[in-house]
Formats: sequence, structure tokens, C-alpha cells
Amino acid sequence: MAEKTRIFACANCEAQYNKWVGRCLECGRWGTVEAAEAPPRSGESRPDEKAVPAKIFSLKDVAGEKANRITTGIHELDRVLGGGIVPGSLILLGGEPGIGKSTLAIQLAAAVPGTIYVSAEESAEQIKLRADRVVPAANLRLANEADAGRIAAALREHRPKLAVVDSIQTIADDAVAGEAGSVNQVRACAVRLLEIAKETGVAVALIGHVTKEGTVAGPKTLEHLVDTVLYLEGERHNSYRVLRAVKNRFGATDEVGIFEMTEQGLREVANPSAAFLGGRGEPMPGGIVTCLLEGTRPLLIEVQALVNKTVFGYPVRKASGFDLNRLHVLAAVLQKRAGLNLSQYDIHVNIVGGIRANEPAADLAVCLAIASSYKDKTLGSDLAAFGEVGLGGEVRPVFQTERRLKECAALGLKRVITATSAKTPKETTVKIIGVKNIEELITHA
Repeated sequence: MAEKTRIFACANCEAQYNKWVGRCLECGRWGTVEAAEAPPRSGESRPDEKAVPAKIFSLKDVAGEKANRITTGIHELDRVLGGGIVPGSLILLGGEPGIGKSTLAIQLAAAVPGTIYVSAEESAEQIKLRADRVVPAANLRLANEADAGRIAAALREHRPKLAVVDSIQTIADDAVAGEAGSVNQVRACAVRLLEIAKETGVAVALIGHVTKEGTVAGPKTLEHLVDTVLYLEGERHNSYRVLRAVKNRFGATDEVGIFEMTEQGLREVANPSAAFLGGRGEPMPGGIVTCLLEGTRPLLIEVQALVNKTVFGYPVRKASGFDLNRLHVLAAVLQKRAGLNLSQYDIHVNIVGGIRANEPAADLAVCLAIASSYKDKTLGSDLAAFGEVGLGGEVRPVFQTERRLKECAALGLKRVITATSAKTPKETTVKIIGVKNIEELITHA
């Protein structure tokens, strides 16, 4: 019998090595490379040679079943999930400490009758204090348990519609070596809860901690195991929170939910555009409104720029809610194509409301805000701009222009600057100002 050979595999990203290394060269994690058995080579006997062959069938012979989703009544959450919670699904909710994960979890547990809330982090008294503040009339069913086996047995016995586990990093399986929160324990507990969810039809929502990079702590396979991965984003010192799906087997991943953190918990924001623009003051240089599209929802947000003479030898570029590398590119385009001498000026860009402007539609507004602050010229409170800016200074159209224009009109804006080649509706209440390139744009600033 051939002697089994050993390899070394990373427990986080499953990269393989011939010898042990302290730091994985693929994912950069330390201490995750462990010894494992190498797969059998060609010609060696395999266990599956004596196994019974799997049954092969045609897809058209499978009877389709439409899952009856569990509607939570939290419309922003149902929107992100694709219409509600699918029975038997495994949901992972991540976010930074203090962002509101547990608050949203307890509101979700109160919204679905019969939900079991499992907490290994807090005592029953601590949970009651938060529940009395957030959902005072709710009668929650609680379980203070950190053993994954006992949690699975309780779910198999009671079979609720939904179970919330807070958090996956604080429970452990006795059959697996390691402390709670270790790579092996997180993977084993997630697999155990996944088996229970598929076997009993109980939907399970897991709360997950995040790393310094903002991703869910634990092995990357954790995100592959679950059906849906949700992230709760926002600034801790800002009241608005954005719930975003980065993976969803039962719906789209481009929808977002907008919440506002209040003393009574997370409150849904029915009209985000009006909320984000509600605190605008008098028009000032460097301020402009743009329209972002988050899924099917257009959002009007304010872009602010401050251009100031630098006191250092090298100008400073800083951005809040906007990609810093993209800001460097746009500043270079403005200097090269529009003739703005920004080499001796600091540039600061801020996206108001704690929203991240990730799509290219914000390029035009950022350029216009920088030019407005540089020239110290006010643009007016009735103006919006959206469009992508290329390295040649050309202004390119973005998709869903009609929907963005409709949102601008609904909020009372009168003028919109966008690409000349953009498809615009024949009848609209806003004045459309088309521009071909960035140099032509600056003439309007």
C-alpha cells in the first residue's frame, strides 16, 4: 500500500503548500497553514472505486416548488432579501462593532412570531434591557447557549420559522478541536447549523464579527456555506445605516436597505433622497447634488469638495465616502484636460450622509464640486450632475438615466448636467444640460 503523503493547506483560503509556512502567501493570514493528507495520485486506489454510482436524472423531471417566503414586515430588510426569508436558508449578517447588528437581529426576531433568539455573548438580563428599549411589547423566546450541538437539538425539537444566533464566533462544537471563534470551530458550527436548516426548514440568521479589513471574520468558506451574506454599513457617528447583500442565492445582490439609528432601534427610511438632502444649508462653493443608483433605487446625495492652498510641499488628497484612488485620477484629469492648476492645492471630498459613492456616476459631480470650490463659485441648490469621466476628459453616460432624472424632478431640482450622448426622455420637468467633455463642463461651473 502506498504511503500517504502530507501537504500543508491554509484553513482560511485552502491554498496548498509542500512545507509549512507561518504566513499564507495567498490570503496573508498568519498561523492558518496546517498539515493535511494529500489527495491520492493517479494509479493509487481510491475509496470511490467501490462506491455505488450516483443516480443521474434530467432537470425537466424535477418538480418545481415555489418557496413561500417569510415576510418580516421590515420592508427595507425584505427588499434586500428579495421579498422575504426563504425557509431553510442560512443568512449571515456582518458589520463593524456598534453598527447595529444585534439591534437589527432583535428587531427581526420580534417581527417573526415564534423566533428563537440564541445568544452566547449576552445574558438574558442584558438582552431584556435592549429589547425593552427597541421592541418593548415583544415576547421573545431566548436561549443562552454556546454549545452548537445543544443549539441544533433545540432547533430540531422546537422547529421555529426563524432562529437568530448571536454570534457564530462565540459558539463551539465539542466534537471539534479549538476554542470558539477559531477557524475550525467557525466552519464546523456553520456546517452543523446549515444541516439543521436544510433538514428541518428552519431559517437561521447568523451574526458575524468582521476583521479590520471589513470582511466577516473566520474562514472564507463561511461565506460560501451560507445562502445569503448581508453587511450593515455606515459611520458609527452618523445615524444612517445601509444594509447591503453581497451574496443572495434567492434574489438580487444590487438592492440596499436604508435605516436610521434612533433610541428605539433601527427605523426604516421610506424616502432616502429627501432624508439625505434634508439637512442642506445655504448654497456654498463646492456643493453639488448627484444621483446614485443602488439596485433599483435612485438616491440623491450631496457631494462636497474643499480646495485649499497647501502649506506642505506635497498637496493632500483626502476623501470620505469616495474612492481615494479615483479622486487622484479625477484631479489629474481636471489639471490636464480642464487647465485647473491643482498641483499646489489640497483637495478634500466628502459624501454627505455616510453613503459610499462607488459607481462612476459620481465622477461628474466630484469634478464639478472641485471646480466650484477652486473658483469659489456657488452652483445653486437646484442643480444635479451625474456621469462618468474618462482619462481623456470625455463625459460618458451612465445607465438608468431616465430613472435618475425622475428622482431629481421629484425632489424639486430644476437643472441636471449629464453626458450629451445620454438617453433622456422627451418630456421632463428638469432642464438637461448636456456636456461632451470636462473642459465644457467647467464653463458651467
